[in-house]
Amino acid sequence: MTAKAELSPEGWVREQTEKILEQGTTEGVEVMGRPIVLFTTTGAKSGKKRYVPLMRVEENGKYAMVASKGGAPEHPAWYYNVKANPQVTVQDGTEAKELTAREVSGEERAHWWKLAVEAFPPYAEYQTKTDREIPVFVLE
Repeated sequence: MTAKAELSPEGWVREQTEKILEQGTTEGVEVMGRPIVLFTTTGAKSGKKRYVPLMRVEENGKYAMVASKGGAPEHPAWYYNVKANPQVTVQDGTEAKELTAREVSGEERAHWWKLAVEAFPPYAEYQTKTDREIPVFVLE
């Protein structure tokens, strides 16, 4: 990570991010026993770098970002950052790389949604809690 990013004010998100930064790796940092990766996005309005730890959804070197916000009625703030600034850094283990995000739909979204639910089954429940279709970005 080259630029210093801001930590989330959310307690558990901040704790996960601090642990990753202290260890230098995402290994051993989990939610419900499932691995996470650390994304770094750029603020849509502020231009500031922001850390976003999310569940690890990966296939053939591509990653997904699932904008579930636990099934809340609105998108997470980072969704708007990625829409405005699709260049995102992903740290998986000790390796960090810059990728470009794009929101997927149709069959491609269905494929990545299946992978996401396999990686973190609560996503399926989150979808039932909201009227919005939970957005999925693919980073490549």
